[in-house]
Amino acid sequence: MNVGDFPILSVITFLPLVGALAIALIPRGNLAAIRGAALVVALLTWVFSLFLLLGYLPGRETGAGMAFQYVEQLDWIPLFGIQYKLGVDGLSVAMVVLTTTLTWISILASFSPIKERVKEYMISFLILEVGMLGVFVSLDLFLFYIFWEVVLVPMYLIIGIWGGANRIYATIKFVLYTLVGSLLMLVAILATAFTYQASTGSWDGAFNVATLTDAAVSVTCGPGCFVNFAADGWYQIAGTVGLAIRL
Repeated sequence: MNVGDFPILSVITFLPLVGALAIALIPRGNLAAIRGAALVVALLTWVFSLFLLLGYLPGRETGAGMAFQYVEQLDWIPLFGIQYKLGVDGLSVAMVVLTTTLTWISILASFSPIKERVKEYMISFLILEVGMLGVFVSLDLFLFYIFWEVVLVPMYLIIGIWGGANRIYATIKFVLYTLVGSLLMLVAILATAFTYQASTGSWDGAFNVATLTDAAVSVTCGPGCFVNFAADGWYQIAGTVGLAIRL
């Protein structure tokens, strides 16, 4: 299935945000409409992700030898070579479909247990989906970092408001772990971009995933950036496991 020039990745990523804005206009007391709208938006996002999966062609390569498809690209901050660039490979396609599938299932499962602040919960959950999808489809490191941070805000609210008996403890630990981990990742992203700029004399491609993958990374920056990215991942995994054990 060929979607042509249709910006399917942008639609999949931001459709939940449109749904969240629409739910914000629904009266707070109309719980049926709020829940129904959230579920319909999540299901529509899931359907679009299935079209994405059906149209994906394994082995087809686009740009710099990288197997990214459905690429959408727009200059965002040209001074530093930062772009709004989306694309998927085989792994990220699977993660997008998995995310959209689990989202509508989770929203449906929340109808019974979530009784308080239903409107805020549904808005938070849809914004959370925006961040998660953006993380999987971003081909610009700066854009990736923004989507990564978007995830943290609704997660903070969901844990802190609708969590269990130890939700305050969990929220504080979540903020501490994610804040430290995100700072490590930001340092690695900026170090990679500055190293690329220093070696090429240009910011073009300094945050581009495909360009950086094919570029030679300096001996000093490569290991350090890898350690920062790895430390971010392990730090947040350790925090998640610790919270699960504590709660």
